[in-house]
Amino acid sequence: MLKKRDLHESGHLFELLSHPAVYPYVRQKADSAEEYLFVTKQTIEAEERGELISRTILDDYGMPIGTINLFDIQDGAGFLGTWIGQPFQGMGYNQKAKQQFLDELFFVHDIQNVFLRIRKVNAKSLRAARKLPYVAEASETHPQLLQELNADGDIYELFRIPKDLYYMTQAKQPHTADEQAM
Repeated sequence: MLKKRDLHESGHLFELLSHPAVYPYVRQKADSAEEYLFVTKQTIEAEERGELISRTILDDYGMPIGTINLFDIQDGAGFLGTWIGQPFQGMGYNQKAKQQFLDELFFVHDIQNVFLRIRKVNAKSLRAARKLPYVAEASETHPQLLQELNADGDIYELFRIPKDLYYMTQAKQPHTADEQAM
């Protein structure tokens, strides 16, 4: 479902991110396949330096359909960014990718907090974030951070996924089809 980023997938991913329903919400924008190849190369190098963690989201057949990233890593925290190509939205890939990625972040990389900044105009993402049992509103607990995010003109809502809350909710969730059937 997730794999480390590589340059060979950038052309296919660029086609998916270029869709008008996806492009406005992608943090690492590019206007051509060549530019996205360069952005992907920079992303891989930034991960090697420990500045971010980036994975490619794969469909059931192993084809790249989007990316999930932890940007701006600092003091055991970072910002989650994810996008999935329009033909694959609403098929459950986002939720599966988030769970697998958060497991890696919290239990392999020892990240303590994952922040979500979601534009107030992105109603779909706001609804999705509020449905997750491990997501906490962070606007009141981190007002300085929210003020910094909103200083550039876009208006965001701020959420936080703390490791302990994620762990508690995941311990209560069945993870396999067999467990869910019980």
